[in-house]
Amino acid sequence: MDAIKFFGYLSGTLSVVAVIPYIYDILKGNTKPERASWFIWTALGSIAFFSQLEKGATNSLWMVGASTLAVFVVSMLSLRFGTGGFSKRDKISLAIAAFGIFLWFLTKEAAFALFITIFVDAIGSFLTIIKSYEDPESETLITWIIAFIAGLFSAFSVGKWNFILLVYPLYIFLANFVVFTAIILGKRKKKYVNHYIGI
Repeated sequence: MDAIKFFGYLSGTLSVVAVIPYIYDILKGNTKPERASWFIWTALGSIAFFSQLEKGATNSLWMVGASTLAVFVVSMLSLRFGTGGFSKRDKISLAIAAFGIFLWFLTKEAAFALFITIFVDAIGSFLTIIKSYEDPESETLITWIIAFIAGLFSAFSVGKWNFILLVYPLYIFLANFVVFTAIILGKRKKKYVNHYIGI
């Protein structure tokens, strides 16, 4: 197996592995997924997969396909164990996401559709980033660490400089890294506040 295929398989495997501790923590009652985020990610993961497939992606599709399946499982669990989805912020975000998906259906250009996908996906990331900072204990840190590593390996699996094929894996890397950072900063803020008020 060459290195490019190896990185593709590894990114797909890690994308699935990342969700295992997340699902475990959901069932234990420790993690509470942001519903709007996971529904957006499920829809857009499918769009991203077929957009990149049309553009000629091969090995880098492992991460997109595997992660979309894993995200779907979490979105189903979020119906019972999740949080959010009904606030004004969630409703506005979902409306913008729906409009983005509508634009995606209107375009025939796969590259344009991919950028719409990233924009709408970032809306879901934004909701989870805020939630992770405000309530860091409701997220599973290791999941986001593994996920941003998977995104990096997926970028490696492209094997050549092609902006269209690289942009989505690099976005996945960046988005997951920011969620991870938000959790760390949220925990530090909570620790500082608890120390300040003497808890």
